[in-house]
Amino acid sequence: MDRVQEILNYLYDLIVEYGLQVVGAIVALIIGLWIISALTKAFHKTLVKREVDESLRGFLRSIFNILLKVMLIISIASMIGIEMTSFIAILGAFGLAVGLALSGMLQNFAGGVIILLLKPFKVGDFIEAQGYMGTVNTIQIFHTVLKTPDNKTIILANGGLS
Repeated sequence: MDRVQEILNYLYDLIVEYGLQVVGAIVALIIGLWIISALTKAFHKTLVKREVDESLRGFLRSIFNILLKVMLIISIASMIGIEMTSFIAILGAFGLAVGLALSGMLQNFAGGVIILLLKPFKVGDFIEAQGYMGTVNTIQIFHTVLKTPDNKTIILANGGLS
């Protein structure tokens, strides 16, 4: 019976010590998610007003949303008392490793963003690039599809195309 009483006293002490932090963190999480939702909607409206390409709009909106949520989670974890410096270092190393592993895809992504923002050509234009000629059928975030005069479909990576 003494052991049960010790455990109950220990739990009570934990609740008294950390209860307010946990309640504050939950409140901050709810308010933070609401603010992130409002900021994401405002960001999307800004992209629409600036007439950013629709395929790029959805991607940028999701990246913006994810970054804000990661920052919120890191803030909430530090509010509770979790040490975040080592976690952030691990997150940075992970990001670097993924970036190096996907460098070709990131190059194509950056090329797609450049093409969609600067619009050197648009769907329906006849272009010559990377040894191919054709009419631009679609412009995706990673590649562009051409239809050649002899009705062949050519897919060109945006990294080299930009």
